[in-house]
Amino acid sequence: MNTEQFNEEIAQSSAWVSVVKMEMARVVVGQQELINRLILSLLCKGHVLLEGVPGLAKTLSVKALAGTLRAGFSRIQFTPDLLPADLLGTMVYNPDEHRFSAKKGPIFSNLILADEINRAPAKVQSALLEAMQERQVTLGETSYALPNPFLVLATQNPIEQEGTYQLPEAQLDRFLFKVLVDYPSREEELRVLELMSKTSGTPTTSPVVTEEEIEHSRTLMNQIFTDPAVERYIVDLVRATRAPGKLDRSLDGLVRAGASPRATINIALAAKALAFTRQRGYVTPQDVKDLAHDILRHRILLSYEAEAANVTSDNIIDHILSKVPVP
Repeated sequence: MNTEQFNEEIAQSSAWVSVVKMEMARVVVGQQELINRLILSLLCKGHVLLEGVPGLAKTLSVKALAGTLRAGFSRIQFTPDLLPADLLGTMVYNPDEHRFSAKKGPIFSNLILADEINRAPAKVQSALLEAMQERQVTLGETSYALPNPFLVLATQNPIEQEGTYQLPEAQLDRFLFKVLVDYPSREEELRVLELMSKTSGTPTTSPVVTEEEIEHSRTLMNQIFTDPAVERYIVDLVRATRAPGKLDRSLDGLVRAGASPRATINIALAAKALAFTRQRGYVTPQDVKDLAHDILRHRILLSYEAEAANVTSDNIIDHILSKVPVP
């Protein structure tokens, strides 16, 4: 198959992306970057962490995405008193059969909305970590596979610190993206007001895409070409996060730890997904640059000096992108 034929097949197979966006637009006003990242996560089977103040349609966007799919959906409200059994399920004794049987929890679904994930204590986070990484849950002595696809779409509030727990770095590394959700523009907020004042109830989305269509898209996505020069560029970007002082002396001492090789893999995979949604059969350096912040920002641990100087991980990524030679 030549390049032109492959691009045509990608264009046909990616038609559902625009349909899903149109369906979600019936419910969610604006937040295009958030919607795009949710669709990429669906293609990559990657988890997403959404961070923003309350009321910015984080939960609504995840619900809207779930409504467009013919897939299972569970919403779990994380609280300080949440127990692992509330999430995973537990073993229940059956007196008639004189044995224990597994009662599966809400984690056994395709899309999991972990609302305010940073409110749950360490035991719950460790239980969720096994599900996110291994895509299985252990109840008693038996491990149960989770449904396919299985995505954790988590939200957290960055400004409220009471009753919250900082997510461990090992768990943060399992998220494909960390998306910062900002306030809508004035025009978008007017549209929100107009939409909510004219509807009798909360609008919902309808199923418009099947798992078979998405699985076929993943198969095509894996065939998208990444030039070795682009692969080297990805590796150079990730390695620069570990010792940014070697690249720019002004960044010396600002980073305690950089991104792991999992970031390298995720950038390469997400760049293919982005090229697919842009109906292209190859990855460009711009695809990589467009994804760098959302994939790297939660994987860079800043030093005390950086925090004291109000330097953010996004500032570090900006410097790295400007210094690493683009192929």
